[in-house]
Amino acid sequence: MGAGGHRPDLPGAGALRDAGALRDADPLRDLADGCLDGLAEVARLEARTAALKVRLAAEYVQATRSLAPPAASAQERTSREMAVVAELACVLTVSERTAGALLSGCQALVTALPLTLAALQAGTISWQHARIMVDETTGLDAAGAAGLEAHFLDPGAADPARGCPAGDLVASRFRAKARAWRERHHLLSIETRHTQRAGDRRVEYTPDRDGMAWLSAYLPADTAAGIWDRTTAAARALQGPAEARTLTQLRADITATWLLTSHTTGGAGSEGGVAGDGTGGVPSPRAQVLITVPVLSLLGATGEPATLDGYGPIPPSMARRLVADGADSFHRVLTDPRDGAPLEIGRTSYRLTTAQRQWLRLRDGKCPFPGCSNHSLDNEADHLLAWAGGGTTGIANLGQPCPKHHRLKHATAWTPAGASKGHPPGWTSPTGRHYPSEHQDWEPPHWPPGIPDPPDPGPELPPDPFPDWYSFTAGHHLPAAETGDPGRPPFDDPYPECLLFLAALDNA
Repeated sequence: MGAGGHRPDLPGAGALRDAGALRDADPLRDLADGCLDGLAEVARLEARTAALKVRLAAEYVQATRSLAPPAASAQERTSREMAVVAELACVLTVSERTAGALLSGCQALVTALPLTLAALQAGTISWQHARIMVDETTGLDAAGAAGLEAHFLDPGAADPARGCPAGDLVASRFRAKARAWRERHHLLSIETRHTQRAGDRRVEYTPDRDGMAWLSAYLPADTAAGIWDRTTAAARALQGPAEARTLTQLRADITATWLLTSHTTGGAGSEGGVAGDGTGGVPSPRAQVLITVPVLSLLGATGEPATLDGYGPIPPSMARRLVADGADSFHRVLTDPRDGAPLEIGRTSYRLTTAQRQWLRLRDGKCPFPGCSNHSLDNEADHLLAWAGGGTTGIANLGQPCPKHHRLKHATAWTPAGASKGHPPGWTSPTGRHYPSEHQDWEPPHWPPGIPDPPDPGPELPPDPFPDWYSFTAGHHLPAAETGDPGRPPFDDPYPECLLFLAALDNA
């Protein structure tokens, strides 16, 4: 983590400072704060050391090339490269495969990723972040790699990343955001790349220790998400006071039994096997796949990706297929055509509407606790300021922490704060350090050729011409495409007011 947490002026920060003044007299508190500060500095030193390692490795390669005479053949050139990799592997006591990957990454950082190397030298990102930048720029041209770097590492870029800096994101979350940017800006369309990779789908079997093994499948994203959500729903249906297995164990048992017998696992007392009736009373619910797709892309006018909840960008053809098949949890949300952000949903009663819950999933994408990747379907809507304490049920006072971090909020002094219609809440620790949450990187939608982009009215958006649209969408189910009438368009718009909304923005 680049920043190691900071203490901002948030609501309640004055009370925190007053409490901090009382704690200053506590030597144990001083020791704890000193340990955290020391760990943050060690992380920065590790990053700077990694940057020095990169430069030394790159200079070593350059020096060996300068010392050697020109290669007489391609075979001789390959042999020299093998010798360099072998030398580095012996010096670092790593495998030659690891040494080769290190050299490749070092060369990319030195020659093509100057912002990444500079951030690593400054200690604002970790070596893991730098490796992810190398991975995600592989296959991009020079302009694409520079654009990805600038988006995450240059605050003065035309389209800087929203929310906390890249170095403040856990490496796995930074990879997800960098991959999403790469998918949207790659020279080859996501349709073309998906078609190429779909031919690589496969199932792999890997033996492991203690009589166990791994079974993994490489599948199209919508298929994999559907399998995961359907298995999770069936596992939850089995949970209860008499069921000793965890949700993770239930997922594994259900998957194995479905694959081997076409039935689900038995309930409690079945010793993990199949119940007498072969079903165990477990429903086979339809997968809940939430998908956000730009309207123009849904209609085929543009080719920009849709977003599959819990995964990221997917080809628009996949999104259209999900809509045509009547995916039960498909939910289209009005978005501002200038920045791609959904509009806020409001409510004054305690209980959330279905539209509000879906809004939280769209705003946060996951548990908002820093570094947590828990899928949004598993999370729990929660008031940041308690309803009993005067909190409202507006989006700006709602979060959707996972069960673990929901308990953390109520059982400890960790406090979420700072949410808005487009920003999930950050978290303040018991020591007073504030850790920002990850933000979704919404972008303006693509417009078909020949249609001018909407004008920029300035920093203030015009009033919402349909403030009660969420009530309308909550009460009207989006119908599946009707294919019986050959003269009917494949996707009817159940919300024709969208056109009026766009026209209002265009005339603003």
